[in-house]
Amino acid sequence: MLPLLPAKEVAALVAAGFQTVAQVLDHLPKRHEDRRRFDRFPNQPSAAAVCLRGMVVDSAKRHFGQGRGFYEAVVMDGSGGVFGSGKITCRWFNMAFIHKLVAAGQEVVVYGKVKDSNGRLIIDHPEFEILRDDDLEEASLHLERIVPIYRNIAGLSQRRLREIMHLLLVQADPETHSKSFEVVPDFPRARALWDAHFPESMDQAQAARRRFALEEFFLIQLNVAWRRLRHHEQSGRVLGRRTTLLKLFYQSLPFDLTGAQKRSIREIVADMREPRPMNRLLQGDVGSGKTFVAMAAMLLAIDSGCQAALMAPTQILAEQHFLTFRRWLDPLGVKVALRTSNRDEANGVDGEGEAQMIIGTHALLYEDALFRDLALVVIDEQHKFGVGQRASLIQRGVAPDVLVMTATPIPRTLTLTLYGDLDVSLLDEKPPGRGKITTAVRISAKQSDVTAFVKEQLAAGRQAYLVYPLVEESETLKAESATAAFEKWRKRLPTHEVGLIHGKLRPDEKEAVMRRFREGLTRVLVATTVIEVGLDVANATVMILHHAERFGLAQLHQLRGRIGRGEHNGYCVLLTDSKTPEALEKLQVLVQSSDGFEIAEADLRLRGPGDVLGTLQSGLSELRFTDFLADIVLLREARSLADRVLEDDPHLNASHCALRPAIQEHLGPVSPPAAI
Repeated sequence: MLPLLPAKEVAALVAAGFQTVAQVLDHLPKRHEDRRRFDRFPNQPSAAAVCLRGMVVDSAKRHFGQGRGFYEAVVMDGSGGVFGSGKITCRWFNMAFIHKLVAAGQEVVVYGKVKDSNGRLIIDHPEFEILRDDDLEEASLHLERIVPIYRNIAGLSQRRLREIMHLLLVQADPETHSKSFEVVPDFPRARALWDAHFPESMDQAQAARRRFALEEFFLIQLNVAWRRLRHHEQSGRVLGRRTTLLKLFYQSLPFDLTGAQKRSIREIVADMREPRPMNRLLQGDVGSGKTFVAMAAMLLAIDSGCQAALMAPTQILAEQHFLTFRRWLDPLGVKVALRTSNRDEANGVDGEGEAQMIIGTHALLYEDALFRDLALVVIDEQHKFGVGQRASLIQRGVAPDVLVMTATPIPRTLTLTLYGDLDVSLLDEKPPGRGKITTAVRISAKQSDVTAFVKEQLAAGRQAYLVYPLVEESETLKAESATAAFEKWRKRLPTHEVGLIHGKLRPDEKEAVMRRFREGLTRVLVATTVIEVGLDVANATVMILHHAERFGLAQLHQLRGRIGRGEHNGYCVLLTDSKTPEALEKLQVLVQSSDGFEIAEADLRLRGPGDVLGTLQSGLSELRFTDFLADIVLLREARSLADRVLEDDPHLNASHCALRPAIQEHLGPVSPPAAI
């Protein structure tokens, strides 16, 4: 409990989710300000945030249209030239209460990015703190030192939070600082908390944060290693002894598989022949041939007299897989069925339970009669399914082998974190005979030039994708929509059929559009990102991305992967009106590299792990130290520590029994979990 504080403050902490002193102390600073020296008042906008100390010389409420308003305060350097010279205007929109906190005559510290607004230097919604006389007259927690800045807690000011943290560190029992285990014995938690909250140097603060990141990653890796160990203890079935269908499949291919495909299939065969369920991730860049590897694995299951299922996240992708599988497996007499929310189809399937391969969307989760003996589950673009959905399909079989696939390249540090319990097969080669893709950025390109380029490619017999970020026009976003652009392109290309596809179309409408494009009747497809996966049209060689700066790097790379799938060279044009350095740097990554893993690493560097984790739907949304996720050394250290613990004490019943609650906290009761 929190006995050292006034009841009102205890109530504020409890309302924020804190019940104990240790939990409060674990509310580490989000950053530190070195208030031994402040930034100079700038003379121009700043790309990075600045921390300024000055005097409020003027303040007023301002209004602009329809009752909307803001409060502004002019802050001037009051140091007599010590901190520079100039003034900054701070603004707070729709926050009327600020006028009760900030007024002329106060000395303040403000933090934020400086921008230019009609010739004035402005900081919108800065973080701020009012300095008091006692801060200036005596040793203080708030000035003339490196000062912690915390994420806000309702009812407690920054300065009061700082005082509470110091009070708890001084007066609380050192045992309350620690968990029941020490990950880094030579850097105990109690000392690390002091260094994190009230460091003597920025290096000391960073070292403490790294130590807490190691603790957090250790717990994650302990859970990963625990799942892996428990999975290896499960009993499964031995599959893949017979390879008749696989050999016939190889012989029917008019091309040779890549070395990476052959290596991955060998790894899968070895897994399937083990008396435990396979739990493998097949990671490959766009166009690397994951579908053929999955097909080979599913043939092994069928040759063992069992069924195999493939679940895809969209109807478009499921139908694409179904067409591909039928093309290659019909001659082998394999019975393939398709199940989506809006379409059922089968070849050679006479009755329920007769399908050997079942391909579908989440509709597979509601099929019962279709599954007779499901022995292999393949999940495509697996990060687009929830844990429960994956588990539901797996439970359709009895300890089935599981192969999860992703075409979204994941940085190696995140692979270690997200998929550390899986064996990984990597497709790092592309099939031969593919055309080269040229990528270029065009800033404020003339529409006439874009149209002329598209016409030139159409005249050569090719097809084109024209991608837009919005389905319909938006009042808030200045970007052209696919719906509006479709009408314009029909007029620009009167002699060619132009199609439109987006997420708001009915499934049957989407399929009709896709079919005409696959058959070459539609020459130009105006689209949103609904085409990111599931389209494989070898004759489509042009990808023009409008407002390219609005897409993420991984998404841009996925969209570019729709072209260059045949023998002809492809062209990806990134159109943008943005001239910001950040946007142009991002787009240049696509120009300089076609390697999805290099692009993923750049995405991690440019956007930060938090955003990348979000797109991966990782389940790590509560992760506190995402800034260390790019630290491969730290992650490997955490994994090594976790592996050593479980080698010494596989069930955490002996010397490491104090760690059992940590496993329970992350996973629920300590018991063998599901495969995925």
